Amino acid sequence: MSVHLIGGGATTGADAPLYAPFVAEAALRAGRGRPRVAVISLHPEAEEKAAALGELLTEAGTGPAIEVRLTAGRPGVPIGLGTIADVDGIAVGGGVVEDVRAGLEPVFGELRRLVAGGVPYLGVSAGAMIAAEGSLGSGSRIGGVVVSPEDPDEAGDELEIEAGIGLVDGAIDAHVAERGMLSRLVAAVESGLVAGGLGIDERTALIVGAGGLRVEGKGRVWRVLPTEGGVLVSTIGTRGRPSKGSAPGLVDSFT
Repeated sequence: MSVHLIGGGATTGADAPLYAPFVAEAALRAGRGRPRVAVISLHPEAEEKAAALGELLTEAGTGPAIEVRLTAGRPGVPIGLGTIADVDGIAVGGGVVEDVRAGLEPVFGELRRLVAGGVPYLGVSAGAMIAAEGSLGSGSRIGGVVVSPEDPDEAGDELEIEAGIGLVDGAIDAHVAERGMLSRLVAAVESGLVAGGLGIDERTALIVGAGGLRVEGKGRVWRVLPTEGGVLVSTIGTRGRPSKGSAPGLVDSFT
């Protein structure tokens, strides 16, 4: 089974095809039964966002109707193990990345075990970012230097890296092209904060599985790796065209 990471922005019925591979894997795991998917939101508007993600997943299915188990979390209240028990797929939506990470941290170990056992994981925006080995925070500065756009009337925070779920190596960033976040990922790798990173544009999916990785959707996935004297930036996928490939040394495993 695979790890499905979407860079955000995919919120309408027209984006349902991006979610279809995840739903198909959950259905495959369920066999002939009705697939059960845990949908978790730790967004400030969690109830609305969980319901919207559940509707997209339902629309994306082509087989038996999925059973969506919605969880609308609250800041400071950890997600319990029962939320992800006895399911065929786990979907985590966006929000403030620090809040999403903190809410799910108590179940990181169980998430790794379930994915290793064949349960597909879907992360959208912050849900994608926390899936990596290193979870990028929301800061826009490294060593006091601005490395990504910030409000001109308010100084940004220092970028912090905390332990993520560890489903993929390195770090993941989202909304990359749309919010000018590539510079932040480059700076994080160049400074040694992370060993490497993948940045995902909006309305774009990175699917990591046993056969390597592939990119689908409207945008690109940006690969940033350290090299002698600097960093190497390349892209995986072309806008509007699916791409298959691998990222040696960065996405070698997801367990």
